[in-house]
Amino acid sequence: MSDILAENLSGKSVMGSDGTELGLLYNITMDLKSGELHDLIIEPDEAISTRAVDFDINDAGRFLVPVSRVQAVKDYIVVQR
Repeated sequence: MSDILAENLSGKSVMGSDGTELGLLYNITMDLKSGELHDLIIEPDEAISTRAVDFDINDAGRFLVPVSRVQAVKDYIVVQR
């Protein structure tokens, strides 16, 4: 995957590999010592039920998607469902 600036990801739509729109990228978590990225934090789309996804959900109701599940970053961020 080519280098992508974080500023270009802010607010980008996130879609599951099955074509389901999951929501918008809210933030990304990382290890400050190593710089390793951990999770995408997704603000869920109002139309999607939190029971319909197999991602962890934080206290604010946002999806925590491991960076390892990112398949593509273009018009959408595509994640493995």
